[in-house]
Amino acid sequence: MTLPDIYVPAGSSAHGRYTVDVDPGRAGWAFCGLRVLVLGPGESETVDTGDSELLVLPLAGAAAVAVNGVDYALEGRKGVFSGVTDYLYVGRGKEFTITSVQGGRFALPAAVAARDLPVAHYPKSQVRIDLRGAGDCSRQVNNYALAVEGVTTSHLLACEVITPGGNWSSYPAHKHDTHSDDERELEEIYYFEIADGPEGSRGFGLHRTYGTPERPIDLCCEVHDGDVALVPHGYHGPCVAAPGYDMYYLNVMAGPSEDLVWLAPDDPAHHWIRATWEGQQVDPRLPMNK
Repeated sequence: MTLPDIYVPAGSSAHGRYTVDVDPGRAGWAFCGLRVLVLGPGESETVDTGDSELLVLPLAGAAAVAVNGVDYALEGRKGVFSGVTDYLYVGRGKEFTITSVQGGRFALPAAVAARDLPVAHYPKSQVRIDLRGAGDCSRQVNNYALAVEGVTTSHLLACEVITPGGNWSSYPAHKHDTHSDDERELEEIYYFEIADGPEGSRGFGLHRTYGTPERPIDLCCEVHDGDVALVPHGYHGPCVAAPGYDMYYLNVMAGPSEDLVWLAPDDPAHHWIRATWEGQQVDPRLPMNK
């Protein structure tokens, strides 16, 4: 695949109130999709899930969601670096209306589903927060639909990663493109938001995806606020947050298996890095809750 196929610059898939709209057809695969909806104060958008299940995941702001004649209030959050959020699961074949309270951004990570599951509201207290790595490889993972007790989906896996400025995440590079005892076949979307500098300077980071001789793929690019990277196969990582600019990314994953297991072996050449974390402290800037 060429770079334009797997790198989606901010705004390049935008239309209407959506700043990001990547469905399986656009990505060239079978399962994963992502839309990011921006609404002004009091504005509404009606969404049809079609053959996909999805999460209504506030990135910034609160919302009311009406589905199946029931109204759900999403408390939301100030922004992606301010803490976790409550969220709503909506299954396939549903139509819902989301109304912003005071304006905001709302991610709709999705996956083509094989089962009909009930609408479910999950409070922020149910979001599991993990701190991974150590030293300059420290990062925070907010698990919404990724091995979270009590959260059920058909194919969809979703989490957020917060990387303080100057740190490396998605590292060592890993892959999940075959099904085995220690790996699952999963497509993946990375959606980035990068914090600005203290005087409003535009933040940036780096993202890397690379393949094998049998399945080549190559992407090494600068990423900015609103950019998307697609990972159909191959090793991916690191994601590097430039010093001074905190990095956020939303990971959306899905594949043919319904066991909802994320298994991703490291690139053997770099697996040794994990041993260097022993004795190092987790970055004191984490967990991030500005």
